[in-house]
Amino acid sequence: MRTLWAALLVAGLTGGGARAETSQEKGKRVVDEALAALGGQAFLTMRNRVETGRIYGFYHEKLSGLGVDSLYTDYLPRPDRPEPGFLGVRVRDARGKKQDDVILYTEGTGYELTYRGARPLTDILVKQFKVGTLHNFFYIVRQRLGEPGLIFDSRGSDFLENRPIEIVDITDSNNDTVTVYFDQSTKLPSKQVYYRRDPIDNTKLEEVTLYNKYRDVGGGVKWPLAMVRERNGEKIFEMYSESVEINQDLKDSMFTLPQGMKILKKEK
Repeated sequence: MRTLWAALLVAGLTGGGARAETSQEKGKRVVDEALAALGGQAFLTMRNRVETGRIYGFYHEKLSGLGVDSLYTDYLPRPDRPEPGFLGVRVRDARGKKQDDVILYTEGTGYELTYRGARPLTDILVKQFKVGTLHNFFYIVRQRLGEPGLIFDSRGSDFLENRPIEIVDITDSNNDTVTVYFDQSTKLPSKQVYYRRDPIDNTKLEEVTLYNKYRDVGGGVKWPLAMVRERNGEKIFEMYSESVEINQDLKDSMFTLPQGMKILKKEK
């Protein structure tokens, strides 16, 4: 009888040989499942992306601007072990039907291109682009996996708009965290949240992005056609893509300044 009780006690303590999943193991598994749902290797080898649709800007919840937008994203070669802060992307944001209103982010800086020339963007705008990119979940899984100090920590399950979700904190070596909410059914991200400091008055800002209307955009890669951004609880931006294409023949000249273009005075 003593032998039987001892055997039962050992089995109870060890779970019959099974080991409970740690929060970091679960967090990594949820992210891996999301990557697989996004297209797995096809997503990881996506060279570029072109999103075309309508954008809406808001100020104090009221519409402040709208237009047609074509967003060109070019991924730079990803190191096997990316260094923290590595920005491996170039972006051309061309607005208007003629795409003659252009913002270019390239080589760690940014420019506004007009018929007058190329005006360097303010340091605040360039930093905001970098911070936003590094905290974007899709950029994290495309360019930051394998970065030293990057951890995934599950915060458990909950509901978002009456749908069951998994919540994961993604934290880097600088202790910067983005919280991502994954739909339990599709495994795809529905929402992400991160915090930053206002560069002017140092107040804390909550940056929220909502993702919806995922579609296969080629080669098994899925991408959200609807994105909504909120800051401190107020909607500031919406984009509804009418088309998304990947791995297009984008020329290098799209992401560099035209040769001989006049460089204007930098904005303050």
